[in-house]
Amino acid sequence: MTTTDEDALICDLAETYHVYDYRALPPHRAAALACGLREDSRIKQQLAGRYYPPASELLLLLYDRVNWLRWARTRDGAKGENCPESLYAKCMNLKEEPESFVESFDSGDAFEAAKQRIKRGEYNGRE
Repeated sequence: MTTTDEDALICDLAETYHVYDYRALPPHRAAALACGLREDSRIKQQLAGRYYPPASELLLLLYDRVNWLRWARTRDGAKGENCPESLYAKCMNLKEEPESFVESFDSGDAFEAAKQRIKRGEYNGRE
């Protein structure tokens, strides 16, 4: 935690336990206090890669769903056009999902041939 963001850890310990100098504590005590911090503490959010507290994320998702329901009742919604963008995706810096690649085979022999090429390292999946 100290290598990730020591200042955030210090703020969290001061806010939660009124400990202003964690280095004055025995290491096992400081570690126990740090592990006992709430999930929405600054340092735990950073370690989890979160941008917002869980409650705020839920509110963003709720906004998206209500906005989608409102859009669905419009003429554009009936046609499937101009769907609203997700505020959650914008705030979380989510990228669009890459296109998935699915390959099918006409026969078991074609599948087995592809499997053998994969084993030999000759098959890249998109031939």
